[in-house]
Amino acid sequence: MSLAELFDAAAASLDAVDRREADRVVEFLIEGRPFAALADGTAEFRLGPQVARAALGTPDAARSPRGPDWVAFRPLELDRFASDRATAWFLSAWRYSRS
Repeated sequence: MSLAELFDAAAASLDAVDRREADRVVEFLIEGRPFAALADGTAEFRLGPQVARAALGTPDAARSPRGPDWVAFRPLELDRFASDRATAWFLSAWRYSRS
């Protein structure tokens, strides 16, 4: 399963999520504000300050140019651990964006 497939599956189970695709970037939005994005194999999540700090200590995660609450995730291999992290961060970003 790809990151795009993981995101689409997670988004299908959530309320009020819009999906926007432009110029090879897919964004997931709540009320017009992005909370997750995917481009060229890199996923980005708006996680909130505390979760973002913790996420930055995990493999394949780095600061995102989108802002201080955002984390970029580019796994070398999309194994079950990377898939679990990506799904959990997608759901966390959705919850954070609803608050």
